[in-house]
Amino acid sequence: MAKVEALPYDDKTVYSVAAFNRGVAQWLGRLPTVWVEGEVTELRRHDRWASVFFTLKDPADGSCVGVTMPRGQFDGLRLDLQDGERVHVYGRPELFEKRGDFRLRALSIQRFGIGAHLAALERLKAKLAAEGLFAQERKRPLPFLPRCIGLVTGNDAAAKRDVLTTIQTRFPPAHVVVAETYVQGPRAALGIIDALSALCARDDVDVIVLARGGGSFEDLLPFSDERLVRAIAACPVPVVSGVGHEQDTPLCDFVADRRASTPTMAGKLVVPDLAELLRRLESARASLARGVRRTVDRDVQSLGRAHERLRRAPALLVERKRGRLDAAKGRLTALSPKATLRRGYAIVRRDGAVVSRVAVGEHVDVELAEGGFGARVEETHG
Repeated sequence: MAKVEALPYDDKTVYSVAAFNRGVAQWLGRLPTVWVEGEVTELRRHDRWASVFFTLKDPADGSCVGVTMPRGQFDGLRLDLQDGERVHVYGRPELFEKRGDFRLRALSIQRFGIGAHLAALERLKAKLAAEGLFAQERKRPLPFLPRCIGLVTGNDAAAKRDVLTTIQTRFPPAHVVVAETYVQGPRAALGIIDALSALCARDDVDVIVLARGGGSFEDLLPFSDERLVRAIAACPVPVVSGVGHEQDTPLCDFVADRRASTPTMAGKLVVPDLAELLRRLESARASLARGVRRTVDRDVQSLGRAHERLRRAPALLVERKRGRLDAAKGRLTALSPKATLRRGYAIVRRDGAVVSRVAVGEHVDVELAEGGFGARVEETHG
């Protein structure tokens, strides 16, 4: 270890910068390892760097101290730290002599407070997701017109008023059963589970709304309780989660069949807008009336055409029959013996029977086209 020596200068003791920094560093090196609490800021990590750097800030007055930790050791903790997280850092103070840079060389890091809760919630979230409790295919559709709506909320809570006002405004005939319970504190999770069970025991409840207004991270922790999450998953009717504000995401949001950004939005999800329904009903009625009129007009026109065809059908049938009779008459006339006689032929009969051969001395009757005569055969040929 290099010795720290002062330079003689008249009547003063003077140290060089290097000697001064070295002396301070040696003194700091005698200090014990300590735990330091603060918020992580300015976190800097790079795969090509040997160390990870961040600043530890006191949220009370903004005091800061730089922290460094070997990258392999930091990665081995698998904390996935982000700026703003509260941590406990175990390390030793040291001074980088060349630059007089005071910092804390970290040996270990632990989350605490909100950071610890966040880490625990992430582990629980991953566990429940692996079991399929958050799977999209298990989500159930909400009923269009529920017979009864269950509402789990706090006593005299703004969330309760928001949900009830929204439901009554959108659909005045809606029937709502309110189950009031604790929504904050250590008894809240079990209280919510009991209220949920009581509503599920009713035969007429078709959907349940879980509502709570905004609050701090700690205030909303009961809605991430594993017991409550599993109770929602086992609920026999669809559940709408309307907890906190848009940025709040307790675990009940992931397991619920529908997630609403606010309690007011939850009220909008469970009932239709009556005014809009009436407007759509009137539009459908008018459309149906137009359709009926078009159908009747089309049928009247079709009936008129059928009537005209029926009116004309007998005359057309007679005309066709007459045409066929005339054609048959023409064919019969052409085939008639009279037509043959008119061409100069004669019909010879003997004793009333037509003959094709005669003998000399026979008496025959000869029929001509006009009249006829009797004759005796005096001579034959061929």
